[in-house]
Amino acid sequence: MGYRLVDVESVEPASDRPCECRKLADPGGLDAAAINRFRAAPGEQLPLAYHYHETQQEAFYVLEGSLAVETPDRTYEVAADDLFVVDPESPQRAYNPSDADGAVTVLAIGAPPVADDAVAYDPDDE
Repeated sequence: MGYRLVDVESVEPASDRPCECRKLADPGGLDAAAINRFRAAPGEQLPLAYHYHETQQEAFYVLEGSLAVETPDRTYEVAADDLFVVDPESPQRAYNPSDADGAVTVLAIGAPPVADDAVAYDPDDE
């Protein structure tokens, strides 16, 4: 048996993200999924760019606030306590709208955990 308790606030935010991103998989000893906690102020986006993953399925669980997820077909509004799931090869860009009342806090889970699986997507190329 194995157990780990991770104090999320003790995990240093990643320096390469447009908003606060605390990568929790390594501190939690996870090897079957990636898990990140994002906190985005109004106008900030979660990912680095509009993108899709070749093999990874992503799930965004909104803890606080409201998350906008832009897709080629429409923009979804994901409220607190709602879950938004993105299948592989499905382009998306998640962000906190600039006119939001406050920050959005999101738990993002991706499986399988992958590195360099994200592919930039340009909606103007469609």
